[in-house]
Amino acid sequence: MKRDFGLMVAGTQVVLAASGDEKHPPENILDGNTETFWITTGMFPQEFILSFANLIKISSMKIHCYNVRSLGIERSIAGEPVDFEPMTNTELERSEEQLQVEEFTDGTRATHLRFVIKSGFDHFVSVHKVTVEGAEEDA
Repeated sequence: MKRDFGLMVAGTQVVLAASGDEKHPPENILDGNTETFWITTGMFPQEFILSFANLIKISSMKIHCYNVRSLGIERSIAGEPVDFEPMTNTELERSEEQLQVEEFTDGTRATHLRFVIKSGFDHFVSVHKVTVEGAEEDA
C-alpha cells in the first residue's frame, strides 16, 4: 500500500539540519503544511537528512521550497544515516510569488534521504514540505 512517508506521523524524523531558526525549525518540513517551513541561515551548501522508521521503496518524491537554485538528493539503506549514494541533481527554476515544486520518480529503496541545497537564488532558502510516496519493504 502506497503512503506518504514525508510526515512525522509516518515515523519519519529530521535527524540532521545544517542550520536552524527557532521560529522555523526543520521539523516543519514533516508537518504536512506548506504554510510552515524550515529556513536556512544564509550560506551554502545547506542540507537536511530524513530518516524513515523502516526501509521503504520510494515511488515518487516532491519537494516544496522557495529560492532553491541547485539541489542534490542522496539515499542510504544503512541502519544509521551514513554511506549515502547520489540519486539526483537538479537545477530549479526561480519562482517569485509561489513555491517551487519539484517532483522526482525513482523506484529506489532508502532508510535515509539527504537533501543538499547547493545554491539558492537568495541568501536564504526555505523548505516547506517533502512528500515521499512509497511502501514499506522488508530489509
